[in-house]
Amino acid sequence: MARKTIAGLHLRNGIWYVDKVYRGQRIRESTGSSDRKEAEQYLIHRLEKLREQRIYGVRRTRSWREAATRYLVEFKDQPSIGLTALYLEQLDPYIGDLPVDHVDDDSLTPYVRDRLAGRLRGPSPRASGPVAPRTINIALERVIRILNLCARKWRDESRRPWLDTVPMITRLDIRKTTRKPHPLSWEEQSLLFAELPDHLRRMALYKANSGCREQEVVKLRWDWEIPVPELETSVFLIPADFGGRHEGRGVKNGDERLVVMNTVAKSVIEGQRGLHPTWVFPYGQPDENGNPTSMHRMNDSAWKKARARAAKRYQEKILRPAPAGFASIRVHDLKHTFGRRLRAAGVTEEDRKVLLGHKNGSVTSHYSAAELGHLINEANKISATDSRGPALTILRRKAG
Repeated sequence: MARKTIAGLHLRNGIWYVDKVYRGQRIRESTGSSDRKEAEQYLIHRLEKLREQRIYGVRRTRSWREAATRYLVEFKDQPSIGLTALYLEQLDPYIGDLPVDHVDDDSLTPYVRDRLAGRLRGPSPRASGPVAPRTINIALERVIRILNLCARKWRDESRRPWLDTVPMITRLDIRKTTRKPHPLSWEEQSLLFAELPDHLRRMALYKANSGCREQEVVKLRWDWEIPVPELETSVFLIPADFGGRHEGRGVKNGDERLVVMNTVAKSVIEGQRGLHPTWVFPYGQPDENGNPTSMHRMNDSAWKKARARAAKRYQEKILRPAPAGFASIRVHDLKHTFGRRLRAAGVTEEDRKVLLGHKNGSVTSHYSAAELGHLINEANKISATDSRGPALTILRRKAG
């Protein structure tokens, strides 16, 4: 007599998958086996677990995909949810079918290995190039966050947590691979800025004297400017919901961002007046009204070509190869330059936090004219465009 097979199993890409409705509940998951007999045993085990759950109240096993989907729904308004969705999509072929209590270092190892090698699983595996350990750690942080919600917040119908304990997830060591900030010396600034095209030079000079992030410069708007008549100047107040390059991303720390300008930054702003009714730094193809639009980012091909020329001039002038950090100088290093110069000029940590837009517990939109005057005076301690600024000694190893 022929052996009776169990319904609900389907072979796909050499692996048996379950697709079955049992007592009103649909089961859709991989058995992880290419052997029909093993797949049937897996299905029998799953059906027994569901029966125990119905009869004895045993907790239902939740899959990683179920947890990841709930996270995307509950946190859909999070500024970084788009990036999170991308990481979860990449993780799904590796752990999507696993129960949440099976997600650990062992189950994540193939994902880590493939990402380091520049591969990705999926219906159409694609090579995105090897990624840095820091990028992989960002994905692992998402895994840890979701597992913590399974254990500490999410409950089933009987008020039991989805997960009893969260396993230790090992992050990759990034100390040897993370690029260190490279604040510019005055001489390096002169070399770099001389090579930048005019529009980037003005933006870079403003950024190095205001401590703004890239998108806070690129998308700076005139309607954010607030006059301070008592001081015969103005400040910019960037809204907390400013989206940067992507709508809804917001200012990094979630607060309004006060931008105080020293005399150099102020002179740059004055030179931009009248160029565009909306954007402080307009650039690019005109809009439908014939007005130039804003840039998408500063770190473009023009920036990269300029830094390569500056590194070459450095070697010609100093007679040694440019430091690796200068040869690959990033736009964000201008913010580090501003902060390092403030410290060298003796500006207190509390004032540096305000000037750099770091969260320090204060409400940045509630400053008096006297407080603003103090901050402007502090920013003016580094108000220079060359070595006449505060002495800044930066210890660096010689290149190569």
